[in-house]
Amino acid sequence: MSRLFCVIPCYNEQEVLPETSKRLREKLESLIKNGKISDDSRIVFVNDGSKDDTWNIIEKLHQENPIFQGINLSKNMGHQNALLAGLMTAKDLCDAAISMDADLQDDINAIDEMVDKFNDGADVVYGVRSSRASDTFFKRFTAESYYKLVNALGAKTVYNHADFRLMSRRALLGLSEFGEVNLFLRGIVPMVGYRSETVYYERAERFAGESKYPLKKMLSFAVEGITSLSTKPIKLITGLGFFIFFVSILVFIYSLIRHFTGHTIPGWTTTVLSVWAIGGLMMISQGIIGEYIGKIYLETKNRPRFIIEKYLADEKDEKVFESCDHR
Repeated sequence: MSRLFCVIPCYNEQEVLPETSKRLREKLESLIKNGKISDDSRIVFVNDGSKDDTWNIIEKLHQENPIFQGINLSKNMGHQNALLAGLMTAKDLCDAAISMDADLQDDINAIDEMVDKFNDGADVVYGVRSSRASDTFFKRFTAESYYKLVNALGAKTVYNHADFRLMSRRALLGLSEFGEVNLFLRGIVPMVGYRSETVYYERAERFAGESKYPLKKMLSFAVEGITSLSTKPIKLITGLGFFIFFVSILVFIYSLIRHFTGHTIPGWTTTVLSVWAIGGLMMISQGIIGEYIGKIYLETKNRPRFIIEKYLADEKDEKVFESCDHR
C-alpha cells in the first residue's frame, strides 16, 4: 500500500485548525481501514509565519497523535512557498502527496477518488470545482476571466483548479527540478507532465476565520501567474508598438494632405488625446517590462524559496529529512 502525505499550508488558521485536523484524521483513518493507503500515512501542517496560535496547535496535535507532522518556516514566505516547502519535504517520505488549504473549502471526501485514480496509475490528480454557483457574480466573473486570460497569454492552467491536487512521488521529484523563485504552482505543475486525471467537487464556504486572499492580493497573484509563466505580454507590447507606428504614418500622410490643400485646422482635442493615449500606453508598457526585469533580478539572486526552522515528525522521518535536499 502507498504512503500518503496531506500537505496543508497554514497562515493564522487557529480558528479552523482543530476542525480541519479532526476531519483529515478521520479521512486518513478511513482510507487506512479500507486498505487504500498505508498506516504510516501522515498529515503535514506547514506554518507560514503565523502571528496567532497556529504553531502551538500544530505542536499539540503532533504530541497527541503521530499522524500529524509540522513544519515551521523561519518567517512568512507566502502561500506558494509554504506549500512548496511541504511538498519538497514530503517527496522523500511518501508515495504520493495531496495539497489543500486549511479552510475546509476543498472537499475532503474527494480524496478517496484522488487516491483511487493514483492507484490506477495517475501521477497527478487535479481537484476541479464543478461549479461556481456559490460565488458572487463579481467573483465568478473575475475568476473565469482570469483563467481565460492566463491561458490566452500562454500560461497553461487547469480551469477552475487551485491548489487541491494529488502528486505522485515521481511528479514531486519532477517539480523539484523547477528552480524559479517566482512561484505559480498552478501553472508549473502541468509542465511536469506525466499522466493526469481530474476529480470534480463542490467547493464549500470557508469553515471559520477570514480569507487570506482579499481582492488586492488576488490581483497581485494574477499578475504573478501571468508574468511568471509567459512572455506574451511583452510580445503584445511589441505588436502594439508597430501598430501605433503604422497609425502615426497614416496620420502624418493625412496631415500633409490637409496642409497642402489648405484645410489645416488646429486640432487641440485630437492632440491632447493623442499625447495622453500614447503616454498612457508607454507607462503601461514600461510597467509590464519592469515586472519582467524585476523577476529576472530576483531569479539571479537565487535566494532560498523557504527556510525550515523546525520539522516535527517521528525519528525515522526526521533522519530522512535531514539527509535530503529540500530546495
